[in-house]
Amino acid sequence: MAMGDYESTATSLEGEENLIAAAEHIVKALGSNKNFTKDVKKILADLGSQLSTMATIEDNMVEGKKSGIEEQLSVVEEKIMSWESDDSMIWDSGPDEVAEYLNAVDGARKLTERLENQCLSSQEEKDLLCRAHDVLQMAMQRLEDEFKHVLVHHRQPFEPEPISFRSSEDDAVEEGSIVSFGDESVEESILRDSISRNSEEFIVDLVHPDVISDLKCIANLMFSSNYDHECRQAYILVRKDALDECLFNLEIEKLSIEDVLKMEWGTLNSKIKRWVRAMKVFVRPYLVSEKWLCDQTFAELGSSNLVCFVEAAKAPMLQLLNFAEAISIGSHQPERLVRILDMYEVLADLLLDINALFSDEAGSSIRIEYQEVLKRLADTVRVTFLEFENAIVTNASTSPFAGGGVHHLTKYVMNYIRLLADYNETLNLLLKNHDGAAATSLSPDTSPATGEESITKDFSDSCSPMALHLQSLTSVLEANLDEKSKLYRDASLQHFFLMNNIYYMAQKVKNSELRLIFEDKWIRKHNWKFQQHAMSYERATWSSILSLLKDDSNSSSGSTSRTVLRERLRSFYVAFDEVYKTQTAWIITDVQLREELRISTALKVIQAYRTFVGRQMQHIGEKHVRYNAEELQDYLLDLFEGSQKSLHNPNRR
Repeated sequence: MAMGDYESTATSLEGEENLIAAAEHIVKALGSNKNFTKDVKKILADLGSQLSTMATIEDNMVEGKKSGIEEQLSVVEEKIMSWESDDSMIWDSGPDEVAEYLNAVDGARKLTERLENQCLSSQEEKDLLCRAHDVLQMAMQRLEDEFKHVLVHHRQPFEPEPISFRSSEDDAVEEGSIVSFGDESVEESILRDSISRNSEEFIVDLVHPDVISDLKCIANLMFSSNYDHECRQAYILVRKDALDECLFNLEIEKLSIEDVLKMEWGTLNSKIKRWVRAMKVFVRPYLVSEKWLCDQTFAELGSSNLVCFVEAAKAPMLQLLNFAEAISIGSHQPERLVRILDMYEVLADLLLDINALFSDEAGSSIRIEYQEVLKRLADTVRVTFLEFENAIVTNASTSPFAGGGVHHLTKYVMNYIRLLADYNETLNLLLKNHDGAAATSLSPDTSPATGEESITKDFSDSCSPMALHLQSLTSVLEANLDEKSKLYRDASLQHFFLMNNIYYMAQKVKNSELRLIFEDKWIRKHNWKFQQHAMSYERATWSSILSLLKDDSNSSSGSTSRTVLRERLRSFYVAFDEVYKTQTAWIITDVQLREELRISTALKVIQAYRTFVGRQMQHIGEKHVRYNAEELQDYLLDLFEGSQKSLHNPNRR
């Protein structure tokens, strides 16, 4: 008998048995009525006898039914037991074997339920139920193994697309330190991970699509057999391993908060870059795809899909969040600011994804922890930004910067500011007071001693919080540079140093996206500043020297006048030689500024020299003229190269 026919017959017999019992009860009740006639009582007695006979027949059929259950149990038991001694996997043996095994397991489940729903009085019946339970448990253990096998064997390789990097034209800052300012490290290029804020969510197949129906079938059968816990645990175990492997492939190590806090910055910097990349890949698309797989597998089984997804993803997510938490409570050194901003931005960018993935009660702990870490990183950005400004203020020098060139502090700060421009939207959000107004941390004692207007007057009232903070940084930088310039004894070198550094600042703003933040007024103001220092340099260097070449209306052809003129020319040569020896060692790295200052200097010096020599040649004598105007101009072109030379050196060229 087929299992379906057997169940139909068993159900029919059970209905007849109940009907006969009810009829017997009614007949007995009627027979006790003394008001019935003798004939009625005889009819009821005959009916009771017939019902008793039918009950006896029914009892015999029930015995046959019990025998049928045992027979069916033996059939499914044989099929299930046949695979217990076989090391191969059922799902590797073809669809026919799979279908036969699933039918046998489903038969064992239904037989067990049938026995459980009956009133079992004899020990034989109880033993039969125990046997059915054993067969079903054996089948469930096998299905659990098959479930894991299908999940593992048919797993699809996940290869995230390479994240594009954009190379900044600015000098690197994250490798250096605002405290130490390594010379060459400031000039290295920086790579910043690009964050695609509008990238679409997409699904990838984490297991082969052809086996999704098999996974659903196994899950449904295990759940209907009350082995839902075992099914969920099997799924969670396999998928958690897959998630761990994903993090491993993304080069994410399992680190404690203590491990992160002890890490050297160079190592930590690399790990933060990898973490940012991993977060983008792990959440979108990997977790999105993981959620989809879970939904497909447990689609018909209530909230199990949510529970399984959260339990599988919890440990990997907390591993990533613990790293971010360690960064938030770690050092607030300024060189970390850009990396912390990268971390904040990627978390903020993925916040909606996280809220959607863990929207239910089961995922609330991950959702809450994620939001807390995001908040702590925001606080860290603010503190680190203020620490950056404080580090500029407190950066002191005990000796003048060689050659009067662009100081490492200037390069570091301006290149850092240029990098911060990439985070304009984020910083505008974070650098606000609690009342929403823009905050400025520049205090009166940190304002540059230039006698100029207050910082906020450089911008309109509607200026963004970031613009005010960046202007604050440049203002304290200028104040610091002004102090550093005082370390030079030579007034001309003081102005030369400030000219170099302010010009560098102005160019960095003018030739980058910073121009939109600082606005043209700031650029014009600083162009004017460096030009003023250039003119002050020229006056301090050349005024006294060129005064020797001034036309003296009292000069005559007398011997005393000739002596004075020759002495003045000789003094000019001595002073010129000294300027040449000194200022060839000074440096202007910007080609345009160097050429402009040379031309400006040459126009004044050559004009004065040519006029003096031309007018006084007859009084001085040709033998006392050491250089012609063209030679003098060539010598001026040697200035500001950063390599000291002497006019007495025949190999100066």
